[in-house]
Amino acid sequence: MRVQVATRLALFAVFQLAADPRRQLASAEIASRFGISVNHLSKVLRILGRAGLVEALRGAGGGYRFKGNPRRVTLLDVIELFEPVGSGGAEGDQEGTTPEGRALHRVFEEIDDIARATLSSISLVTALKLVDEEQRPAPDRVAPVRARDPRSSRGTSIARR
Repeated sequence: MRVQVATRLALFAVFQLAADPRRQLASAEIASRFGISVNHLSKVLRILGRAGLVEALRGAGGGYRFKGNPRRVTLLDVIELFEPVGSGGAEGDQEGTTPEGRALHRVFEEIDDIARATLSSISLVTALKLVDEEQRPAPDRVAPVRARDPRSSRGTSIARR
């Protein structure tokens, strides 16, 4: 799934802020961590603020703080602030006018439904657990193991979990 730059920036910012909702971070701090434009991030943070997910704190030592409930806010909640998820199927002149177009439309609608269901089932708390897994040192993470494929003389990569 591809998402727009603003959506990706919003997710990065929300992950940073929701990791410790009591802590406030300057937009420059967040931008520096991800190597992104402070100006672009500021626009994204304003949208997140209007949605009630973050609050801006003014003055010396100001910044942004997560205001939502990380157990209830889902990835879909954040993404839909910036773009629609599930645009209603395939686009094209033949959609709806031919059996092939209608069939394709049904397939794409089902994919959209699955994407929406998945994104709405992943809370920020769950997403942050995935971030924590990615930050673990290498010994805690399982690397792919080369196993021999009996049908060939070459091995295949099998991930163990």
